[in-house]
Order: sequence, then C-alpha cells, then structure tokens
Amino acid sequence: MAYLRIPSIVVTLGLASILKGGLILVTSGREISGLPEGYELSQLRWLEIPSPIYFMIILTIIVAIWMRYSSFGRSIYAVGGNAEAARLSGINDRRVVLNVFILNGIFVGIAALLFATQLDIIRATVPANFELLVITASVVGGVSILGGVGTVVGSTLAAILLNAISSSLVFVQISPYWMRAFQGILILLTVLADLWRRRRQQIGLRG
Repeated sequence: MAYLRIPSIVVTLGLASILKGGLILVTSGREISGLPEGYELSQLRWLEIPSPIYFMIILTIIVAIWMRYSSFGRSIYAVGGNAEAARLSGINDRRVVLNVFILNGIFVGIAALLFATQLDIIRATVPANFELLVITASVVGGVSILGGVGTVVGSTLAAILLNAISSSLVFVQISPYWMRAFQGILILLTVLADLWRRRRQQIGLRG
C-alpha cells in the first residue's frame, strides 16, 4: 500500500475491518479459550508490577531515542512533514513508509499478544472501537494528522491519561459510552488546533 500512496489511516481502518470480519467468519463469532500453557505473558509480575508495564516503558524509551537520534527516525519526520521535499533531498519516501508499516505491524503483534494473554481468550470483537482510542491518544499526545509532528512519549502519556479517565468513569458510575463521545470531541478539538497552528505559521512566514 505504501507504493500505491493510499493514505495510511484509510488503509489501517479498511484492513482492520476486513480482518475483523474475516476472524468473525472463521470463528463464527465464538471465543477461542483454553490457550496452551505458557500463554500467560501479561500475567507475569516482577516486583509486583505487571509485565505489560515493563513492555510499555522499555519500548517507549527505545523508540523515542531511536526516533530522535537515528537517521531513519529523522527520515520518518521528514517524509511525514513534506514527502516531496524529503524525496528531493534523496530520501526514498516509499521505503520509509513501508518500513514504518512493518514496524507498526511488529508493535501491534506485541500488543495483541499481551492483550490475548491478559484475558486468556481470543475474541473477534475485542477490543471494540480500539482504533478510536489509539487515534485519540496519538493526536492528544501531539501527533499531527497531517504528519511530521509528534513524539512517542507524548502519545504514551496521552494513552495513560485516557485510560485513567476511562477507569474513573467506571468508579463514578458514568456510562462508558460518554468516553467515546469524549474521544471524538478530543480528536476534533486537537485537529482544529493543529490546523489553526499551521495556518498561523504560514501567515507568519508570508508576513
């Protein structure tokens, strides 16, 4: 898809729907339980801290350093900010996008493994609307929908904040459906703020 230049978010949402639909057809909507022994990665603890916390911290630090200091990390920002300018400077933008897709697939695989071993089941409908949560965490964390801006640390902190808000709604007995509305509002406000900021920058450059 990187070589067809289809917008990444369209490919992501489209393929997610296709794969979810395929999984429901294959499993007839039934849960897959009774996972083999050893499939308990998320249930392991070190110093009374669940293993997913370690995965989150370690991977966030590694990727943040890699994005900031490696040439490929800087190429990702360059292609995201202005693919044409990056291409003219000698960066193979298609290869960069393809490698980003590959890395994303690896991280999604790790997250899926942690999620499945946490619940000890595989369910086609879980997690529902998780894509919206990921997009919200990204944009609230400073990632621009238009590309070229954002940090891994910012997105991670935003994901933690959103999860804390979602958990607090349960304690105060507020319907979780309000969280979806809240996420949608956050996305709209953040995107509008990003567009306004970029427009101000363009006006400043012209002036």
